[in-house]
Amino acid sequence: MIQLDRTKVVPQPLDRTDRHLILGAGFVGLGMAQALQAAGIPYDQVDASDQIGGNWYHGVYQTAHIISSRKITQFTHFPMPSHYPDFPSASQMRDYLNAFADHFKLRDSIELNCPVTEVRPIEQNHWQVTFATGEQRIYKGILLCNGHHWDKRFPQFQGEFNGEIIHSKDYKHPDQLRGKRVLVIGGGNSACDIAAEAARVGAKSVLSLREPVWFLPKTFGGTPISDLIRWWMPEWLQRLLAYSIVRLTFGTHESYGLTKPTYRIFEKHPTLNNEVPYYIQHGRIQPKPAVRELKGDAVEFMDGSCETFDLIVCATGFHVSYPFLPPALQRVEGAIVKCYGSCFLDDYKGIYYIGWGQARGGVGSLISAYGSFFARCLQLQDDINVPLGLVLKEMGQQFPKTHISDPQAAFRQLKLAHLGFRWLTYKAHQVDRRHPDFQNVPL
Repeated sequence: MIQLDRTKVVPQPLDRTDRHLILGAGFVGLGMAQALQAAGIPYDQVDASDQIGGNWYHGVYQTAHIISSRKITQFTHFPMPSHYPDFPSASQMRDYLNAFADHFKLRDSIELNCPVTEVRPIEQNHWQVTFATGEQRIYKGILLCNGHHWDKRFPQFQGEFNGEIIHSKDYKHPDQLRGKRVLVIGGGNSACDIAAEAARVGAKSVLSLREPVWFLPKTFGGTPISDLIRWWMPEWLQRLLAYSIVRLTFGTHESYGLTKPTYRIFEKHPTLNNEVPYYIQHGRIQPKPAVRELKGDAVEFMDGSCETFDLIVCATGFHVSYPFLPPALQRVEGAIVKCYGSCFLDDYKGIYYIGWGQARGGVGSLISAYGSFFARCLQLQDDINVPLGLVLKEMGQQFPKTHISDPQAAFRQLKLAHLGFRWLTYKAHQVDRRHPDFQNVPL
């Protein structure tokens, strides 16, 4: 009798320790890929979707437009086509990102339909990546560019609702609202867009605001609001300009039956929307306070009023989430990732949390400015054994206090960082000498 060898042969992980892995091929991931390419830094790039573009491919509704202008949203070194409007549509943004990838020949390094299930540190400061197929690879480092518009956050309701409840990410087309009594929960840009769409095509549109928001117009005097801000403006001056524009265009909250916000403009992500105030004054949108309880086909609000609905849209945001990381690397508190320099850890080398924050506008121009600086940081990281986060920590840098950032302040900080890079290099080698035996803790 022939005896079969049933020993299972486990394939060895593929050695890619000469390069980094970029997780995600959306706006941020593509921008970082081009920055590494320009610096001659080897990398691979993967995305779980079947096309590039990230949220602009799979996450936005058909009628979406950007809220910051074309001028500051575009990559500085790759302008959008001149025929694009000030606020390009979702389809135009998808076309633009595809053109960016083609222009810089990024596609050859991108693997699509390639979800990652686990990333963990192993010996020699390397990182083992496991894919949904079971394949494993080992990399020098990992750039986490998986975005923050996919892990849906829902409110906790009391009671039951007989109709349909969806998240704003599940909203794709106005036909989902047509003829329906719609409640939109939230005060951000998506919430206001959907409430305005429901005002046009729905039977009823109610906007539930847990707290009042500042409504800024998208343009003033024919110019996008974001284009009025200059690099030299401190935040107090930007705020004064915004208050003046709000008073001249929107007026007072009391004029719309709304309560004035208790926080200052720019302390939270701004809501740029001209339509909600318009439809409130035309009776097509009813503003309501937070939801108290669901009662079958009705909803009771905190002011004691009740309304009946067919559909509830929860435009209540997203969790910043890295489900493929072990608990020791889950550094998220609320909407903030506890890291130094916006992406570096002080206790692990080779992992970078990129794009988790929310600038008030201008993602393309920010990535254009940040990408070249980050590439220099990666080259410096190759020369030292300790994590760059530890260097920044010992230089006195603190964890971020908010996920909202002023893009103009970021531009100024990046200019100073480039000018002071020799000093950073000097301090990095000093810290490295004090920690000669540093190693990532394998998990």
